[in-house]
Amino acid sequence: VQLQASGGGLVQAGDSLSLSCAASGRTFSLYRMGWFRQAPGKEREFVAAASWSGGFIYYADSVKGQFTISRDNAKNTVYLQMNSLKPEDTAVYYCAADPRLNTAYSMLDYRRYNYWGQGTKVTVSS
Repeated sequence: VQLQASGGGLVQAGDSLSLSCAASGRTFSLYRMGWFRQAPGKEREFVAAASWSGGFIYYADSVKGQFTISRDNAKNTVYLQMNSLKPEDTAVYYCAADPRLNTAYSMLDYRRYNYWGQGTKVTVSS
C-alpha cells in the first residue's frame, strides 16, 4: 500500500487542522492505521491509531480530547482532526499502515509499521 499524507500547514495556537492520508490499494480496509509525529531533534512519537474497522481507537495521552482519528474505508482514507492546537504540536506528521498489528501495544509502536506516508508538516505559532 502507498500512503499520501496532506493537510499540514502553519496555524496559530488554538486553531484546528485536519490531516488526511490517502492510501492506494484495494485492501486498505485490512490495514491498521496510525498517525505519528516527529518534532525537530526528537524521536518519532505515537499520536493515534485505528483498527481496520475503526472499532478500536487509541490516542497518546498528550492528544486525548484534542485530536480525533477516523477512517473511511470506502475512500481509502484515514483522517486526523486536530483541535485547539498548541505550539508543542508542531511536528512533521506521518501516517502509517500495517495489516498485521493485532494488539494495542503493537499499534502504538512506530517500529511495527511497514508502510509510511511522506509526512506533512504542521507548525503552530504562539
